[in-house]
Amino acid sequence: MTGTRADYGHLYWVLHEIANEPALELQLVVTGAHLSTTFGHTVDQIERDGFPIARRVPFSLNNDSPVAVAESMASVTAGLARAFHELSPDVLVVLGDRYEVLAAAQAALILGIPLAHLHGGETTEGAFDEAIRHAVTKMAHLHFVAADEYAERVLQLGESADRVFNVGAPGLDHLERTPLATRDELEAHLSLTLQSPLLVVTYHPETLDQDDGEGGLIAMLDALDSVDAATIVFTGVNADPGHTSIHERIAQFITTQPQRRAMVASLGQARYLGLLRIADAVVGNSSSGMIEAPALRLPTINIGDRQKGRLHAASVIDAQPNAVDIRRALGLALDPSFRNGLPEQVSLYGLGDASTKIVEVLKTARLEGIMKKHFVDRPTA
Repeated sequence: MTGTRADYGHLYWVLHEIANEPALELQLVVTGAHLSTTFGHTVDQIERDGFPIARRVPFSLNNDSPVAVAESMASVTAGLARAFHELSPDVLVVLGDRYEVLAAAQAALILGIPLAHLHGGETTEGAFDEAIRHAVTKMAHLHFVAADEYAERVLQLGESADRVFNVGAPGLDHLERTPLATRDELEAHLSLTLQSPLLVVTYHPETLDQDDGEGGLIAMLDALDSVDAATIVFTGVNADPGHTSIHERIAQFITTQPQRRAMVASLGQARYLGLLRIADAVVGNSSSGMIEAPALRLPTINIGDRQKGRLHAASVIDAQPNAVDIRRALGLALDPSFRNGLPEQVSLYGLGDASTKIVEVLKTARLEGIMKKHFVDRPTA
C-alpha cells in the first residue's frame, strides 16, 4: 500500500523486485495524496512506471484540520479493509509512519493479514508520526529496519529477533539503480537556471507544535531571503494538518523572485535525487535530509524537532527554528571547507541494496502461525 510520493519513492525498487520475482505476485493498493491534484496526482507517475494498480482507495484531503484528517482516516480505513478483503493478500507491505499507514495496519490486523513494516524503530520527536510508527510496529509481523539502532528499538518494543531484519533504507537503492536527471533536464522541467548557490527546500508541518511549525517556516524563509543570488527549489508540502498555510506562505515567497525560486508538488525520485546531486545544500525538516542527502555528501540544514531522534550523519547541521540560527547553519553549509571536510561515506542507512534483501525475506518467510505474537521481554541489567 502506498499513500504518498515519499513512501512510493522508497518502495519503488521493492515493488520492482516483487514484480520480477516469479515466486511472488504484486498487488498494489494506492490511496492518500497520490489521488489528489493538490499534491501532484502522483498516481499518474505510478502508472507511467508500469506498475498495475489493483485498487484505488479515495482519501479526502480537502480540509487540513485535525478533525477532518481524523475523519478521513476513518473513511480510508473502511475503504482499505474492503480492498484487502477483496484482494486477500498473503502479506501487506507498508512503509513509514503516515496516518494512511496506520489506517492500513488497523484494517490488516482485524482481517488477519500479516503485516511487513519498513522503517520501523526510528524516532521523530516533533510529529505525531512518532506514535504512529511505534503503533504500526506492534501490529506488524515482519520488520525491515534501516540501521542497527532501529533494530534494537524494535526489539525493545517486544518483537521477536527472528522477525527483525536490518536491510538499510530502500530509498537509497535509487542512487545505485536509477538514472538521475541531468542539470539540463532539471532546468527544462523547472523553467529555472540552476545557478549556485542552489538550495533544495522541503518543509512539512511540525504536528506536535501548537502552530504546526509555521513559526519555523517564517524564520526559514527570512533566512533564505538573506542568501544572495540563491536559486531555491521547494518541493511540495505533505498532507499533514496545517499544510495549507505553509503552502500559501511558500507560494508568496516565490512570487517575490520567480526567476530564481520555484515550487513543485512532486519531482519524482529521478529528478529529486538528480537535483540533490547538483545542489549546494538541502534545507528544511524532511527525512530526505537525514537519509538521501548524506549519502550524496550533501550538507543538510535540519530545522526544528520534526526529525529529532533520527541518526545524524556528519553532514547534518541542526538549527533552531529561528532566523538567526538558520542563517548560521546556512553559512556553515555553504562554506566549501565544510563539505570538503566530510568523510567519503556519511550514510548511516545502508549501502543501497535494501530491496533485494527485503524481497528475499518476503519470498522465504514462513507465514504459518505468524499472526500469533508474544511480547519478548528484554533482559534487565
